[in-house]
Amino acid sequence: MHCVRGLLSSVLIFLMIAGQTPALTAQDSGSASAAAQSQAAQTPSTPPSAPQPQATAAKPVRMIDYSKPRSHFPNPIAPYLPHRVPEPSLQNSLRLEQLLQNGKLMLSLDDAIALALENNLDLAIARYNLSIADTDILRAKAGQSTRGVSTGIVQGTPGGGVGGLGTGASGAGPGGTSGGAGGAGAGAGGIVSSTLGTGPAIESFDPFVSGTLQLEHARFPQSNLVTTGVPTLNQNSAVGDFTYSQGWATGTAMQLGFNNTRQISNSVFSILQPTINSSFRLTMRQHLLQGIGLNNQLRFIRIAKNDKRISESAFRQQVQTTVSQIQNIYWDLVNAYEDLKVKERSLALANKTLADNRKQVEIGTLAPIEIVRAQSEAAVRQQDLIVSQTALQLQQLLMMNAITRDLPTKGSPLLNAPVVPTDTMSLPADEALPSVDDLLQQALTNRPEIEQSQLTLMNDNISRKAARNSLLPTVDLFGFYGASGLAGVNFRPFAPCGTTLKSNCIPAGIGSGYPNAFANLFNSSAPDKGAGVSITIPIRNRGAQADHVRSELEYRQAELREQQLKNQIGIEVRNAQFALQQNKARVVAAQEGQRLAQESLDAEQKKYALGASTNILVLQAQRDLAQSESNTVAAMSAYEKSRVELDRVTGNTLQHNSIQLSEAEVGVVSAKPVTPNVVPRTEPITDETAPQPQLPPPPK
Repeated sequence: MHCVRGLLSSVLIFLMIAGQTPALTAQDSGSASAAAQSQAAQTPSTPPSAPQPQATAAKPVRMIDYSKPRSHFPNPIAPYLPHRVPEPSLQNSLRLEQLLQNGKLMLSLDDAIALALENNLDLAIARYNLSIADTDILRAKAGQSTRGVSTGIVQGTPGGGVGGLGTGASGAGPGGTSGGAGGAGAGAGGIVSSTLGTGPAIESFDPFVSGTLQLEHARFPQSNLVTTGVPTLNQNSAVGDFTYSQGWATGTAMQLGFNNTRQISNSVFSILQPTINSSFRLTMRQHLLQGIGLNNQLRFIRIAKNDKRISESAFRQQVQTTVSQIQNIYWDLVNAYEDLKVKERSLALANKTLADNRKQVEIGTLAPIEIVRAQSEAAVRQQDLIVSQTALQLQQLLMMNAITRDLPTKGSPLLNAPVVPTDTMSLPADEALPSVDDLLQQALTNRPEIEQSQLTLMNDNISRKAARNSLLPTVDLFGFYGASGLAGVNFRPFAPCGTTLKSNCIPAGIGSGYPNAFANLFNSSAPDKGAGVSITIPIRNRGAQADHVRSELEYRQAELREQQLKNQIGIEVRNAQFALQQNKARVVAAQEGQRLAQESLDAEQKKYALGASTNILVLQAQRDLAQSESNTVAAMSAYEKSRVELDRVTGNTLQHNSIQLSEAEVGVVSAKPVTPNVVPRTEPITDETAPQPQLPPPPK
C-alpha cells in the first residue's frame, strides 16, 4: 500500500507541475469548438421547397479548418480521437432536375457552368487539396516537417480540352494532377525543389509527457557476502519516472525529469527498509549558432502557409480551367446541334429533288438515270445525317458527364433525356479587343501561375536561408538544476557506519515516508546544479555545403523559370488574340460563302426549271450549300472557343463570367454565372435524336 500511495502521489504532483509550466509554443491559438463544419466535398443542403433554378441550397456548406487543433477542453481526450472525414457525395445537385422540360434537359451556357461548379468531379477532387494544405499547417505548428500539397490541374473531364487540346488529359501526379509546387519534392516544369525545408532541426513545439510505472520482484545470487551480507539477494522495487519536454521557436528546449523508486530487500547492510528515493532535474538548452532564431525554427510554418496560398491559387486555376472546358464542350454541343440541322435540311432538299425527278421520269421529261443519281445523293446525305446524329449524342454524353457527379442510372428521368442547348453562337457586330499590352498586363496580373511561382520563390528563399544557417557549428548553452531526496524506515537501529556500529547513523532529516523524500527535494539538502556549453564542429562540413549550394542553385533556377513562365504567357496571349482575329475573319468568309452557295442554288434551280441547267449541276449546288452551312457552323464554334481561350490565357474567366470563387470552393452556386455575348436560341426546339424518315425504295 505504501508503494501504491507513493506512486499515485508522484503522478499527481508531477501533473500539477506540468500544468503550471508555460506552453509558449509557436502555434496559433484556436479551438475545435468553432470548427463544427462539414467537408467541402459534402452534399449541399436541402433546397427550399419552391424550385429556384438559380439556387440549389438554402444553407451554405462550410469547410472545416484543419489547421486548428482539437482542444483538451472541454473534452480532455479530444486530441487523441480520430477525425471523421465525410465520404464523398456522388449525388447531383437539384439544379439538374429543375432544368428538365418535357423530358429534355434545356441547358443554357450559364446553367452548364453553374452545374459544373456544383457537380464536376475535377473540381470535387481539387477541393480536397485545400484541406490537405491545412493539415500541413497544423503539422508545422507542432514543429514537424510538411508533407507537401499537390497543386496540379485535374483534367479528367473528356471532350473540353484547353490550350488547343481536343480532350482532357491527366497529368503525371496523383489523382490526375501534374506535379506542381506547394511542397512537392520532385519539382515540376523542369525545375528541382529537393532542398525545400532543409536546414537545422526544428524543436518540438508540442509538449510531450512520458512516464514509466513499473513493479519488479527479483532474486540475485551473490558471489560474496561483502555487499549484501546474504548469499541470495531478494529485492522488490517500484519505479515511477516521468519526463516533460518542450521546445520554443527561439531555439530553446526544456526537459524536466522526475524519478521515484521504492525498494525493499533482504540485504543486512541496508539501513533503510524500504528505501525511498526521489529526484528531479530541470534542463534548459539554447542554440547559439546553428538553429537559433525564429527564421529557422518557424520556417516550416511559413512554408506551410505559403503552400496553402499556393493551393488556393491552384484551385482558382482549376476553376478557370474547368469553366473553360465546360464552355468548349457547350460550344461543341451547339456545333453538333447546328450541324444536325444543316444535315436535316440537306437531306430534305435531296429527298425533294429525288421526288421531283421521279415525277419527271413518270411523265417522260427526264431520263431514269437521274433517279439513280438523286438516290445516290440522298443516300450520301442520309449517311451524313447519321454521322451528325451520333456526333450530337456523343456531345450530349460528354456534357452530361461534365455537369454531373454520377451519370443518370436506371429509373432517373435524366437517363434518356437529350441535352438541348438553349443558347446559340453569334458574332458581335462591334467587338473591340484591348491592345496586346493591356492583354499582357491582365494576364500577368490575373494568371494564378504567376502567383504560384512567386510563392514558390518565397519558399525557396526561406529554405536557402535555413541552409545557410546549417553551415554553422552547433554551439548550445545549457544549464540544469535538480535535487534528490531520501526516506525510509530504519529497521536496524545499530548498523555499520564506516568501521563501527553506531545507533541511528543515517543523515538527519530523513523521514520514513514518501512525503519526506519529496519534501527533501526543495530544502536544498541535496542539490544538483550546473551549466555548460556543448560544441559540435564538423571538420569538413561537406553535407551542409552541398545542401547550401544546392538550395542557392534551385532558387536561381526558379527565378529563371518564373521569367520563362512570363514569356510563355506572353506567347499564349498573342496566340489567343491572333486565333480570335483569324476565326472572326473565318466566320465572315464562311457566311459570305454560305450566301453565295444559297444564291447559286437558287439560280441553278431557276435555270433548271427553264431547261438551261442539268440535274447534276443542281445536286452539286445543293452539296455546296450544305458544305458552306457546315463551314459556317464550324467557324462560329471555333470563334466562340477562341473567345474562351482568350479569357483563360488572360486570367479573366471568372471575372467575365461573374463566377464567385467562394461559391466554387464549397460547390454551391447561389448566383448563376452570366456569360457575356451569348444569344438565346429563338427557333423552336425539336427532338434532335428522333429517328429520321428512311429513303423511299428504289423504282422497280
